[in-house]
Amino acid sequence: MTYYLGLDLGTGSLKTVLFDVNGLEIAASAVEYPLYQPHNGWSEQNPEDWYQAALKTVKAVMDQSGIAPEQVMGLGISGQMMGAVMLDKNGEILRRAILWNDGRTSESCEHVRHIVGDDLFMKYSLTPARPGLTAAKIQWVKENQPQIYEKVEHILLPKDYLRYRLTGEYATEVSDASATQILDIPNRKWSDEIMTAMNLNEAMLGKVYESQEITGYVLPEVAKLMGITSKCAVVGGASDNSAGGVGTGVVAPGRAMTTIGTSGTVFAFSEEPVLDINKSVYTFCMPVPGAWHFMGSVNSCGASLKWWRNNFYPDDLEYEQINKDAASSNPSANRLIYLPYLNGEQSPHFNLNCRGSFVGLAAIHTRADMTRAVMEGTTYALRDILTGIRNCGVRPETMRMCGGGSKSPFWRQLMADIYNMPVTLPDMNSENSAALGVAILAAVGTGAYPSVVDACDKIIKMRDEVYKPDEEFAFIYDKVYREFDALYPKLKENWKSILNIDFQY
Repeated sequence: MTYYLGLDLGTGSLKTVLFDVNGLEIAASAVEYPLYQPHNGWSEQNPEDWYQAALKTVKAVMDQSGIAPEQVMGLGISGQMMGAVMLDKNGEILRRAILWNDGRTSESCEHVRHIVGDDLFMKYSLTPARPGLTAAKIQWVKENQPQIYEKVEHILLPKDYLRYRLTGEYATEVSDASATQILDIPNRKWSDEIMTAMNLNEAMLGKVYESQEITGYVLPEVAKLMGITSKCAVVGGASDNSAGGVGTGVVAPGRAMTTIGTSGTVFAFSEEPVLDINKSVYTFCMPVPGAWHFMGSVNSCGASLKWWRNNFYPDDLEYEQINKDAASSNPSANRLIYLPYLNGEQSPHFNLNCRGSFVGLAAIHTRADMTRAVMEGTTYALRDILTGIRNCGVRPETMRMCGGGSKSPFWRQLMADIYNMPVTLPDMNSENSAALGVAILAAVGTGAYPSVVDACDKIIKMRDEVYKPDEEFAFIYDKVYREFDALYPKLKENWKSILNIDFQY
């Protein structure tokens, strides 16, 4: 029997899962690490923490499983998207990584828009300049920390930094590179024109691979620490959302997925690199050669509920009371609406200045109502993205759900009602869909399966249970969603003004 490792480098922790060649989960281990927020809206991590977490978790699953090191044939890495890791000529870290949910880059985004031009961005990255993407973060460091930027020799995405530490190779792959805003997405390679405009080059950004291709092998000294061998291949891997797409079988037309973790994402397969003329969702490369996907993210999806729990349910570590309270409130949370913009927003607003809000709060409302409003509001924001995908011509009939939020039966039914479409789940630990996705890529890359699609068709099975929309609730939610949708443009300038109030504590 052969085995494959899936490393899922998230915002809160790195999780490693060991699978056999049939996709059966053998062992899992996770290590948390700090998030640094030195200023309002900033979000950073130390890449060294990711590497140490990888060493610990791989060793832990190998010890748990008892399998021989030489039986692990391949390894894939799933990673948080849109980050920026700056390294010097020796591969040493120059500053903490700027993460996907960092909110400092609005001004730098406008500068990079002026430098490159939205015409080039639309032509190659299939989106205008966006503050959340890596290009704006590179520009921020260049403008605000020039003494650091002048030493930069390599700029890597989070998972690709981990690849570098494991293999010594500077490389990336198409799905994660799509969110840098520097990739020529239709042709699946770096855009020479964008690189020239930003004074970048391929040596700085790393070679681009397809997601299932072998990019290197684990270094002997690293393999020894992990309990595997230096014959273990490291494939391209994938961005976290793309990996979840593979891990839930969204590798063919008509399939779509929603994942709820720290962020929340709606993801749908596309056979062509179609440009969203409404500029509300991204078109990125799929970890399947010759395929793409539509995607949009809610910055503070699961993060909204975690923020709510930490402040008002500090002992409810498994969210049991939260789910009970939410279910005890009425649909619409008794006419209370929550806007989940705690750290600004990605799709469809792409505004890092907007902030979370409760609208309609009255003396009648209870903690249970507010809890339900948080869960409803995050799901309305996900529906915003689904609407954008539908407007691009992709109209899935069912939605596959994964991520930590999928553990909640209440949230599964809530999604079915708000989307007004059936929701299904993979017949596995859906929290580990991203890890399974990159393990599948490793199995394909090392020859266990002829293609990603073939591997998914053989490995991914869906549960028999289907969460069907309740017609009465769907009708209520449709009305409330229209009010939710109308609030953003009314509050947009207020949020900006509030952030610009000039006073000091």
